[in-house]
Amino acid sequence: MRAFCIILVSIVFWGANAQKYMDMDSSQIYLADPTIFYYDDTYYLYGTTGDPKMGKDKGFLVYTSKDLSEWSGPNGAKNGLALQKGDAFGEIGFWAPQVFEYNDKFYMAYTANERIAMATSNNPLGPFINATKEDLKAPVKQIDPFVFFDDDGKKYLYHVRLTKGNRIYVAELQEDLMAIKPETLRECIVGEREWENTQNTDWPVTEGPTVLKYKGLYYLIYSANDFRNPDYAVGYAVSDSPMGPWKKSDKNPIIHKGELGENGPGHGDVFTDTQGNLQYVLHTHFDDAMVQPRRTAMVNIQFVQDSSKSDYLKINKNKFRFLKSQ
Repeated sequence: MRAFCIILVSIVFWGANAQKYMDMDSSQIYLADPTIFYYDDTYYLYGTTGDPKMGKDKGFLVYTSKDLSEWSGPNGAKNGLALQKGDAFGEIGFWAPQVFEYNDKFYMAYTANERIAMATSNNPLGPFINATKEDLKAPVKQIDPFVFFDDDGKKYLYHVRLTKGNRIYVAELQEDLMAIKPETLRECIVGEREWENTQNTDWPVTEGPTVLKYKGLYYLIYSANDFRNPDYAVGYAVSDSPMGPWKKSDKNPIIHKGELGENGPGHGDVFTDTQGNLQYVLHTHFDDAMVQPRRTAMVNIQFVQDSSKSDYLKINKNKFRFLKSQ
């Protein structure tokens, strides 16, 4: 009976949404938890694969662009994939990649099996390989890695630990980036404010960390609420140290459905374009009725000053746009 009910629910759901899937914009890029890496005159876009035509749990797709307007792909080295399942750690849940260059190699920090792992490649298109197929060891599940290189050469792993909620932590990384220095582990952010937990759940969610440094201060940008909640939104906290403590901005949330007119905007990454402008790449829900597949978008983000001459982050909602491939 239980199996029959599951099948019946699936049939009803598919019947209600089949036309929407059939009418999906074929040019729209459907990557959640997106990140953009710039190298050698090319922007590389990676993320959690969400397009049902692409299939699930195969790895990470990558799209490319010269100008952030016209995208091509997927262009990964293996069937469009920059990292293909079987070449690295993980069997399911390939989420939230970050790509960067270090010691003449390209690294991908990513989530699989609700664990964090690192893979390397000689090309941003991949293939990214983790020959040992091992994760970064931790006593709890951990997701959403972001590696930050400070001016003094120290390296930090901002990430989410699943312990009494999705909580953002930071720790220094070993020189080879394959393990943290456990004595440096610190909690950064937990969902305590009303906008961060609009459903008042016992498992508050803060996730998707990304960090930038501006005028000697550290800005930790994060998302809050369950990603399926239309109130999924983005805020930030500030510290004078990469280890915290962090003070949440009174301007939060700075990206939310009321500002953009799209449900569930969040979990992205900040990068600087070739014109010197800060951009935030993110995802939104598919539409008002469906979460998946999530659509990839981008918005201009900038530092502005208030009346006291203090800097704060603000988006230009007029520069919000969805990313599409040719």
